[in-house]
Parts: sequence; C-alpha cells; structure tokens
Amino acid sequence: MKSKPVKLVAVDDDPELLALVSIALGQEADLEVIGVTDPSKAFEIVRTQRPQIVMVDLIMPAVSGMELLERIVSLDPGIDVILMTAHYTTESAVEAIQKGACDYLNKPFTAEQLRARVEPLAAEARRRWRAQALDEELLKAYRFEGIIGRSPSMLDVFSRIRRVAPHFRTVLVAGPTGTGKELVAKAIHRLSPAARGPFVVCNCAAIPESLIESELFGHVRGAFTSATSDKLGLFEAASGGILFLDEIGELPLAAQAKLLRAIQNQEFHRVGSTVPRKVDVRIVCATNRDLRKEVDERRFRDDLFFRISMVEIRMPSLAERRDDLPLLMRHFVDQFARQYGKPVQGVTRRAENAILRYPWTGNVRELENVIGYACMMADGERIDAYDLPESFSTALEKGVPGAVELVSLEEMERRHARRVLDALDGDKVRAAEILGVSRATLYRLLGKAATETGG
Repeated sequence: MKSKPVKLVAVDDDPELLALVSIALGQEADLEVIGVTDPSKAFEIVRTQRPQIVMVDLIMPAVSGMELLERIVSLDPGIDVILMTAHYTTESAVEAIQKGACDYLNKPFTAEQLRARVEPLAAEARRRWRAQALDEELLKAYRFEGIIGRSPSMLDVFSRIRRVAPHFRTVLVAGPTGTGKELVAKAIHRLSPAARGPFVVCNCAAIPESLIESELFGHVRGAFTSATSDKLGLFEAASGGILFLDEIGELPLAAQAKLLRAIQNQEFHRVGSTVPRKVDVRIVCATNRDLRKEVDERRFRDDLFFRISMVEIRMPSLAERRDDLPLLMRHFVDQFARQYGKPVQGVTRRAENAILRYPWTGNVRELENVIGYACMMADGERIDAYDLPESFSTALEKGVPGAVELVSLEEMERRHARRVLDALDGDKVRAAEILGVSRATLYRLLGKAATETGG
C-alpha cells in the first residue's frame, strides 16, 4: 500500500531559510516541500492543498506567525504546525503550544535539527494515511448486507442471519433501541426466498389501539363511521414478502390474539367482512423489551411469544461491541461527508479519544447522530473534539473552551506541565525548556501528580 506524499508548507519572509528547509527535507522522496514568503498567500495554499505539516515564522510583516497559527488550527486542527523564531521566550513558546502548535523551533537551526523535528511528524502523517486506507478496506470486508461489524457478537449475528433467512417463517429480533434491528430485518429479507416480494414496515407503537386491527388486516366500506371505502391492510400489502412488526411488545393483548391467528393460519378477515383472505407472508418482529418478562407479568401472550420466537436474533448494544466503534465512525464520516458535500476525511486523535470513551447509551443511532452533527460543524478535513455536541463535555474532562474549574494554582501548574509534555510526545527536556523550569522541578510536578493518582 503506497502512501501519498506528505506535504509541508514553510512560511518565512527569509528566502534563504526557505531554501535551507527545501534542501534539508527535499531528500525524502515522499515529502513535498512548498516554500512561501507571503503569509496571506501561505494561508490560501494551506486552505486549498491541506498539507499535513506547516512551519511558520513567528515574526513576519503584515501577519504574525501567531495569528497565522490560530487561523490554520481553526481551519484544520489535524495539521501539525511548527513555530519558528529567532526571538525565543518561554511565554511565546507556551502561548504557541496552548494555541495548537505541536512544536517550537529556535533559529538558527541545522539541517539535522530540522529533520529530527519534521521526520516524526511526517511518519505519523503516513501512519494516519495508511490507517485511513486500511479502515476503508476493513469497511468493505466487514460490511454484511448494509450492516457494519467485526466484533465476535456481530459476526455471530451475521452467521445467524445467513442460516435463518432461507428457511424462516417468523423471526424475533431483540435488542436495545438504536442497535439496528430494522437493518437485520432488511438483511433477512434480501437473503430470503421472499427477496423479490415487498418489505412492509409496521411500527406497532405508533398505531392507536382503536386502529390496530384496521391497519393490520384492512377494512371494508361501511365497517365503521369513517370507513368510506375498502382499505388494504398491511398483511395483504406484504403478501409474497415480509411484514416487519417493529416494537411488537407495544401491542395490546386484544390485538395480540388476532395477530397470533393470522400468523398461524396465514388467514384473516378484513374488519367488517365475513370473507376470509389468504396470504403468504413471512414475519420479522422486533422489540427492545424483555418479552419473557412481559409474558411472566401477563402483558404479552405466551402463545404469541412462542410462535414468533422460534428463531431469536439478539442485537448487542454498542457497549458490548466497542471493537466496532472505529469502523462505524469511519462509515458515518464517509456517509455524511458525501451527504453534505464536505471534505471531511476523519477525526483528530483528540476527538477519537472522546468518542472511544463515551458510553453510547443510545447505541449506533446515537453515534450516527453525533457524527452527522460533527460533520456539519467541522470546517476542515478532520472532526475535532469541539465539533462534537455539548454532551461530550464530561468525556472531554472539562476541556471545552470557556469552561471554568475552581482548582489550586499548584494543580493548574501540574495540568499545564502534563499538557505541554503530551504535546511534545513525552520529551521532558523540551517540556522543561518551554515551561522555563528545571528538569528537577518538572519531575517533581509530574511525580506528585502520579503519586496523587496512584500512578
């Protein structure tokens, strides 16, 4: 799998420095270096070409490096920005890291120093590209009849669908709300002998009790006051195909008795008619309730339960199939990027960490809604943590801009030291330099934090 060339844009009003950067980094075959002296033009290049790495001089005419840094991070937080300066101060270094820079490079620097800073970033960009390409391959490999999954629980669901679809007359699909029960019903339909017949959906929870019999079986003209013409019921509409009875646990007991007879005999009467009607229909039922418990508490007929549950397929919650989260995330990013016509290609590591930590009580449907919202909010090629809904504020550990947390100055020092260290991938020497403290002080801060957290 060949990687795309990594693009690096170097912005400096000194042409000689740009020449040094080009010569020092141009030896790498898969690294394309673009030198720009005009910061306004540079931002347009970044906006249109979306490089993986940008080097920015701190002091330039017209637009400062710090201002350009903020614009780039706002455009696409996935771009790694290195700030360069001959006027180093601890304050400006800390400010740069806080505003999203990944590194701070003092001038003058040698070709070896430059390569030491850039090569790890280029390697990470290539790794991200390979991971994205691999995700796309995995999506193809683990897509089953429109359902995404590679976790053991989902592979078991796929296996059951394959074995059941050719033979079933009734199937019960159980599982929490938002897990994709209708997708299972459609997969069964496509793989069944009834694939050429209709797939008719009945949401049992949405039908008023007084209209359930008419909706399921139809009625004849004059059967009741508002019956001004004959009406085809869902059973007849689904004949030759599949009737999907969603949320069957919501049906009242009286309707359950008539449904049982229709399923058993493949025969029913329209409301107001004495003429029996024969159908050939397969039934897929779905519920988020525990029907066994409903039977024990006499809210669901045991004979209907036994009729529809000869084959039961249980859909796991998203918490039970967390291995599928990266694939599902990739799938929904692709889906909404196409739908909205946006260049979104993935999520930042910060956003991915929040998504992986989130409990997902609303299951796959909640994940779909969140990614759809985030794609709408995202300005760049990657969804950042702050593109996610406010419900993620807890998962982000109060990292949302503007949030105020009352803690001691000592605690703030520890947290800031940890943030700078994380931004530098654990380089304690560089972290101490940027923070303006000795390495001993940095070790003391980090050591005390580890002691207090049991680390």
